[in-house]
Amino acid sequence: MRVIAGSARRLRLLTPEGNDTRPTQDRIKETLFNMIQNDVPGAVFIDLFAGSGGIGIEALSRGASRAYFIENAAKAYKCIMENLKTTHFEDVATVFKQDVVIALRNIHEKEADIIFIDPPYQAGLYERTLSQLSNMSYVTENTMIILESAVDMDFSFVSDYGFEVRREKEYKTNKHVFLYRKESL
Repeated sequence: MRVIAGSARRLRLLTPEGNDTRPTQDRIKETLFNMIQNDVPGAVFIDLFAGSGGIGIEALSRGASRAYFIENAAKAYKCIMENLKTTHFEDVATVFKQDVVIALRNIHEKEADIIFIDPPYQAGLYERTLSQLSNMSYVTENTMIILESAVDMDFSFVSDYGFEVRREKEYKTNKHVFLYRKESL
């Protein structure tokens, strides 16, 4: 895995050993960042279930002003720390080795611009995470939330947490779903 574009372009990133994480393929990562390229510069980016940190590091490489990485697995946490050192982004990154619900409470930003969520697909973590995000003041109507999931996953439940799906991009086996807070009338 590598950084695709920006200041850390072409740098190789470590990935945790084993099958506990599924790093987003470079091709899919490139497609995603092409879709959001105008939103990334200057953004506060939150990478949940961060794995190797590849998505948040890509955002920093493309000009995000700050990135938060939340990852509870020890091997993956070590990978993120090494990858931040390799890319020289330690001073613009905050890494929480905590459960996502607890870690989200430890972010004290006025507004998060982009939140990327890629949990283990069948663990019921989308609901838990969106429930917590719905209570966070830094998640505004301008905050873009991107879910990476299996292609056949149904996200009709997001409205229960005050969010709406505005866009979906499907690949062969997975997809990206773009959510925003429902606009209040």
